[in-house]
Formats: sequence, structure tokens, C-alpha cells
Amino acid sequence: MRLFPLFDRIIAIFGVISARRGAARAGAGGGVAALNFGHLKAQSRLPVFLTMILLFTYLCYCLSSRCDALPRPVFSSGAPEGGRLLGSAVPLLRKKFPQAIIIGVKKGGTRALLEFLRVHPDVRAVGTEPHFFDRCYDKGLGWYRSLMPRTLEGQITMEKTPSYFITKEAPRRVHALSRHTKLIVVVRDPVTRAISDYTQTLSKSPGLPSFQNLAFRNDSATLIDTSWSAVRIGIYAKHLENWLRYFPLSRFLFVSGERLVTDPAGEMGRVQDFLGLKRVVTDKHFYFNQTKGFPCLKKPEGSSRPRCLGKSKGRPHPQIPTEVLLRLRDFYRPFNLKFYQMTGQDFGWS
Repeated sequence: MRLFPLFDRIIAIFGVISARRGAARAGAGGGVAALNFGHLKAQSRLPVFLTMILLFTYLCYCLSSRCDALPRPVFSSGAPEGGRLLGSAVPLLRKKFPQAIIIGVKKGGTRALLEFLRVHPDVRAVGTEPHFFDRCYDKGLGWYRSLMPRTLEGQITMEKTPSYFITKEAPRRVHALSRHTKLIVVVRDPVTRAISDYTQTLSKSPGLPSFQNLAFRNDSATLIDTSWSAVRIGIYAKHLENWLRYFPLSRFLFVSGERLVTDPAGEMGRVQDFLGLKRVVTDKHFYFNQTKGFPCLKKPEGSSRPRCLGKSKGRPHPQIPTEVLLRLRDFYRPFNLKFYQMTGQDFGWS
């Protein structure tokens, strides 16, 4: 039984070639006997076998080295559906952490701002509020990133969660993710904002006590209850101080909730500039809805009707006694002035 059938045949071929060469030399008078590789024993063929393995290994090494020198296709590790070839005709889609976040404030106009921004072709945003940096931080960055929309190169990923602005841990957590994150704060007259906040809660809990009973401590007509969230959120200077421990003022844009209603295109121009975007969203995109008392987006292409905010937006506010409003304005005035100084903007709240 032959041990190396393939190499037996190779050796036999070498034997025939050698025999022919030997015969030729003998005819020429050389008298040199031809070697007959075909009759070598298995022990003699073993060194030949090992030599050929070494040659074969060297040949494979040379070929693989040449392949390594050729350019390889590059894949994006961030692509959710496996890599897509860079430089190919297929656009590269990736899920990225947000480069800009609308961090506040509740009932300031954050939903309107986000909807207006989503008209821009270079903005992709999460529809729902992730609440990652306040409620869901323990779910991890992988979970957070999975919520993000897929974006093309050059597009901005955004999210909005208004409660970040008043959450003590949020600035440190956002900074840990990226100190380059752009932060947008939509602010509104704190008295009007508090009433709007109360109106929203009242719509969900009709048995809620009156606004004045919640705003004043122990039924007092002078002591404001700052533990009530509707009041506490409006102390903007206090919350901003917490954020400025981690981010410079240059990373913030403060949007006027009032001007977002009266001049949406102008305020959107500021936002687009801040984000480094071309001014695509302009006055041609808006019309004023008299019923809601709020600007709506004109009918987009392919849609049968204009795009307005939901029924929860633009609710009529309950009547609040004048003395309650005056007391609240007195309470907020020093905080407002400090906020103006900190931001370098006068929002004109009396």
C-alpha cells in the first residue's frame, strides 16, 4: 500500500524525465546512469515530501502577502445592518449619538421647535422623549444609541427631553458622553409657563386643587411653594448654574418660546445657525393657525393637509386671580434678571 499516492505520481514523472536525460547522456558518451525516482523506497521519498510541503507553504505565504497589499473594502462598524461599502453608490447609514439635545424647558415650546427642525433635510430626530439622562441612564449607552434614527454623513442627530434641564445629574452625564454636545433651551415667561404646566396636569387630573392653592405654601398669600414643580421649573437661573459647571455658555442656545410663536422663521434662523445648518426652514414653511393661536407648518409635499401640533397644544388656560399673578411675577423677577445676565439676553418678561 502506497503512503503518498499524489507524490508517488510526481516522483514517477521525475523518474521518467531523469531516465530520458540519462539515456541522452549515455548516447553522447557520458555514460552517466539515470536515476530512477520511481523505484525509491518510501523512506527515501519522505524528505522529498517534506521539501515540497515547505515549497507549497512558501508559495501560499507569498500569495497571501500580495492579497494583503491590495486595497480592502472598508465597512462601517456602526451600521446596524452590517457594513455598507464606503465610497460605493449605496449611502452609508449609521446610528449616532445626538450632536444636539433640546434639554428644556417643559411647556416652553420644545415640541414645536423639534417639529420645525425636522423639516430640515439635514436633521434627524427621535420622535419620543428618550429620558435617558434622567430616568433611564442605567439602561446604558447601547440602549440609548439604539433609539437614534439612522443618519447619513453630514446629517445631525437630535433628541429632546425637557426634564434634563432641571435634573441635577443630567449635565454630568451628558458631558461624560460628549463635551461637544450642543444644548438648546427653549424658555418662556415663567408665570405663563407655570399656568400652562398646571393646565396640562389638570386635563389629566380634573380633581386637582386650584392653581393658587398649589402655588402658595400652606394657603399663604405670600409664601411661594418652590417644591411644586410648576413653580420650580421656572427658576431658570438656578438650573442653568448647574449646567454651566460642565459646559461653557458657548455650547448653549436659548430660544424664546414667545418669539417661536410670533416669529417662528426668525427664531428658526438662529437655531439653524447655531447647529451649523443652511437656513432651509424659512417663513415660507409657516402659517398662523387662528384657532390654536400658534404657527403651523404649511402642507408638506405629498401630504393632504398642513401639519399642526396635537390637540394637547394650545389649550385654553384657566382664569387665575390677578393678585396671584402679580405675586408670582414679583417672586420670579430677581431670578429672571439673573438669567438675563447669565445668558446675555433680555427676554422681556415683566
